[in-house]
Amino acid sequence: MVLRKTSLPLFLFSLCAALAAQETTPEQQPSRDQPQTLRAESNVVLVPALVKDGKGGIVYGLQANDFVIEDDGVEQTVHMDEAAAAEPVSLVIAIQNGRTASAEFDRIRTLSTMLDLVLGQNQSEAAIVVFDSQVSLLRDFTSNAALIHNDLKALRSGDGGAAIYDAVSFSAGLLNQVPKDRQRVLLLISETRDHGSIAAVDDVVTLISNSSVAVYALAFSPTTSNVLDDLRGKLERKGESVDLGEAATKLTVMAIQAMRKNAPREIVRLTGGEYELFKSHHGFEFHMVDFANHIHNRYLLSFVPRDPHVGLHEIRVRLKDITDASVLARSNYWAK
Repeated sequence: MVLRKTSLPLFLFSLCAALAAQETTPEQQPSRDQPQTLRAESNVVLVPALVKDGKGGIVYGLQANDFVIEDDGVEQTVHMDEAAAAEPVSLVIAIQNGRTASAEFDRIRTLSTMLDLVLGQNQSEAAIVVFDSQVSLLRDFTSNAALIHNDLKALRSGDGGAAIYDAVSFSAGLLNQVPKDRQRVLLLISETRDHGSIAAVDDVVTLISNSSVAVYALAFSPTTSNVLDDLRGKLERKGESVDLGEAATKLTVMAIQAMRKNAPREIVRLTGGEYELFKSHHGFEFHMVDFANHIHNRYLLSFVPRDPHVGLHEIRVRLKDITDASVLARSNYWAK
């Protein structure tokens, strides 16, 4: 099958990723004992999907019958909102300001220029969340790009924490409050490792998945000094002296663990989002352009489960007759 790819302008094929299964506020974050679920009265499962060709370009013009969705291995009848008009975007930008994130501030501040591509579209809006060991709302939703620019320009360093899961949970709570006819998007800018979150990753992923929040993560890598600082702090809290030989050994172990534990990447893997690692100003801006483009080019797929049993469901989304393209979509949902 030939890919139906065009060179149409950005934002022409804007498809919504909205509809919350349950409204949740930042003060009402789900606990481990009370996970957010799809309620029985609304058993339609939304599956926003982005399709890329082998070179990373966006694939346009696909229809519902081009997709296959399997729910726990059982193929479902796929529906697509093909007539959806351009939906306004509600965007939360969650920015780490703790630990050594201040070294990235000069790159992050150029974000305001890239946001013109988003905020200039159909009454879209953005809010800014900053986090270290605590999470704070720096700017509530606004369509005023100048306010966002000033906030980014005035970013200040936080403490030694990087509560990534807490920040994502808080941001999803904000997005759950916006009207259901808006796209809900979270842009996470952080290092790769979580430091100090209370929220559990499973609860965070469930909240995002059942709220149809599209997650984009732009990550930077912590330096060796970050790992050493973390090690020193742990040893001091235990009342231990820092032996250089022991520290070197533990530093090696921690470095290996750091490669294995990548909080932003794990979140987007489970929710069907996108993850990129940036190492330079140019790299950050390049990925931001991609981000602005991809917001408006997701297919809004949905299905009604044939076997709506209680519990966690695994979803697999693929293309029926196209082999040289990939689909980014959520991988699970929780039904009650």
